[in-house]
Amino acid sequence: MKIALPSRHNNIDDHFGHCEYFTVYTVDTSKKEILDSEIVKSPEGCGCKSNIATILSDMGVKVMLAGNMGEGAVRVLNNSGIEVLRGCSGDVKSVALKWLEGAVTDSGDSCHEHEHGCHN
Repeated sequence: MKIALPSRHNNIDDHFGHCEYFTVYTVDTSKKEILDSEIVKSPEGCGCKSNIATILSDMGVKVMLAGNMGEGAVRVLNNSGIEVLRGCSGDVKSVALKWLEGAVTDSGDSCHEHEHGCHN
């Protein structure tokens, strides 16, 4: 199983659609440990309008651990078979390990399209 984290400088990027890259971890089927990691370059443009959901889904990604994300992006990822957990922050490996422990839940927070205050 694989999990993906929108990343910038090895930290969760608060802006899914504008992250530098995605850190993808392969975890064992019992969700106890990380077996491998890889970097997937972020596509140009807005995340929800790019083909990143298909790329990640084709790689076997089943979970996205993210900071903030608009409802459109959540919908696109869900439609590609990827569960989204928002509200994550900090070092990507630490967040992945917390998820493996069962300590990460979806905050339900989302950016509202591109009308929120984080795009100046």
